[in-house]
Amino acid sequence: MDYFQLLAFVTNFLFVMSLGWYLITNLQWYDYRIERVILRHHKTWWHVVYFLIPFILYYVAGAYFVPLFFTLVLPALFLWHRKLDKKLVLTWRVKRFLILLGSLALFLNLMIALKGWGETYSVLMPLLAAYLGSMGIEKFLFLAYKKQAQKKILSMKELTIVCVTGSYGKTSMKNFIAQVLGNKYNVYATPRSVNTLGGIIRDVNESLPADAQVYVCEAGAREVGDIYAIAQLLHPQIVVVGKVGPQHLEYFKTLERIQRTKLEIIHSDRLERAFIHTSVTNEPHPKVTFFGEGIQNLSATLEGTDFDLEVGNETHHFHTSVLGSFQTININAAILIAQELGMTTEEIVQAVNGLKSVEHRLQRLDAGGKIILDDGYNGNIDGMLEAVRICSLHSGRKVIVTPGLVESTPELNTQLIEAINGVFDIAIVTGQLNAAQFERELKTPQKIMLADKSQMVKTLGEVTRAGDIILFANDAPNFI
Repeated sequence: MDYFQLLAFVTNFLFVMSLGWYLITNLQWYDYRIERVILRHHKTWWHVVYFLIPFILYYVAGAYFVPLFFTLVLPALFLWHRKLDKKLVLTWRVKRFLILLGSLALFLNLMIALKGWGETYSVLMPLLAAYLGSMGIEKFLFLAYKKQAQKKILSMKELTIVCVTGSYGKTSMKNFIAQVLGNKYNVYATPRSVNTLGGIIRDVNESLPADAQVYVCEAGAREVGDIYAIAQLLHPQIVVVGKVGPQHLEYFKTLERIQRTKLEIIHSDRLERAFIHTSVTNEPHPKVTFFGEGIQNLSATLEGTDFDLEVGNETHHFHTSVLGSFQTININAAILIAQELGMTTEEIVQAVNGLKSVEHRLQRLDAGGKIILDDGYNGNIDGMLEAVRICSLHSGRKVIVTPGLVESTPELNTQLIEAINGVFDIAIVTGQLNAAQFERELKTPQKIMLADKSQMVKTLGEVTRAGDIILFANDAPNFI
C-alpha cells in the first residue's frame, strides 16, 4: 500500500465514522427510530448538508475527495457537533454501534486494499450493516434486560408500584408523589424524565433499591401501545392519569387517540386504584377515582401557592412554596395516593408544606437582584400561560426567553404570543421552529430573534438589569 492508498484508506475510515457519528446522534434524539429521523426530523435540511451532500461528493469527486474531506466535510461536521446543546451521550448502546461500525469499516477497507475490490459500497455497506447489526444486538439485549427486570419486580413481594402518566406535568407529579410519600415510606422514583420502556427497564435493573417500599414511575408515549407495554412490565397497583391535552399531536393526530393511549396504564393485573383526571374520561369504574375539580380558594403568586381541598370528608388548607396554579392538579394526585397508602391528614398537610419545586419546572431563582423563573422543561400551553400570568404579578420589567410551543399547533402558539404581548417588555425568541410566526405576531416593546441559543447569555447580559423578572419558558434543544 503506497502513501496515496494509505491516505485514501484513512480518509474513508474517518468519513464512515463521521457519518456514523451523525447518524447515531440523530437516532439517540429520536428514540433510535430511523423512520422518525427520516420523516419527522425538525431540521431535515441537516440531513442534506451533513449526510447526503458529503455522501454524493465521495462518489463524484474521486481522488479530489481527500482534500475536500479534510478542508470542508470534516470541519463542517465538527462545527455542527460543537454547536449542539444536546450532544451525543456515549451510552453502551452508542459505544457498541461505533465499535461495530469501526470494525466493519476497517475490515471492508482492508479487503478493498488487499483484493482490489471496487469502492462502490465502502461507505454505504458498513453504515447499513452496522445499523442493522446494532438493531439486532439491541433487540436481543432488550429482551434479556426486560426479563431480568420482570424477575426483579416479581421478587419484591412487598413493593407498591405507582405509575404516572398524562400529557402535562408527569415529572412534577411523580416528584410530588415521591416527596409526600417519602415522609413515611422508603420511596424510590425514576430519575429526571426517564419514562420510556427501555429507560424504565434499565432503571429497575440498575437503580431500584431492594429495600424500597414504593416505586414511583413515570410513563410516556409517542405511539399507541407504548404505555401498555410499560403497564405489562410493572403491573402497578396504583396508577394516575393526569391532565390530557393536545400535546404531541404530530404523533397521535387526535386528542381521542392521546386519551386512549394514556388510559392503557390501567391494564395491570394487580391494579387496586386508578386516579384519573376529569379531562381524560368520565366513564365510571369501581377502581377509578376522578380528580381535578376539587381545588377551592386557589391563590398562586410569586411567593407560593395556597388552596383548599377536601381530605377525609373535611376541607383542609394547604400551602406550598411550589409556584403555579396548575401544580395543584399534580399535588392533588399526590394527596390522593398518600391517603390511599394510609398517611394521615396531618402528615399529608405537613408533607405538602415541605414540597420543593422540581428543577426547571417554574423553579424560582434569585440572582443579581433579578428574579429568574426557570420553566425550561415545561412545554405545554396551560403551564406556559400560568408562568406568564405569574410574571404579570411582578412590578418591575418583565423578560421572556422562549422558542414557543414545540410539537403543537400555530393556533396554540398564537394564544401564547397574545399572552406574551400583554405582559412582557422584552421577548427573546430562540430557534427557528416558530421564528416566522413570532416575528409576525409578537408586539412587545422590544423583540429579539436569536437563530440559536449560543448568543443568549450575552444578549441577556446586555438587555436585563437588577429588578427584572426573567422567564425561561420551554427550552427546546437546537435540533428542534
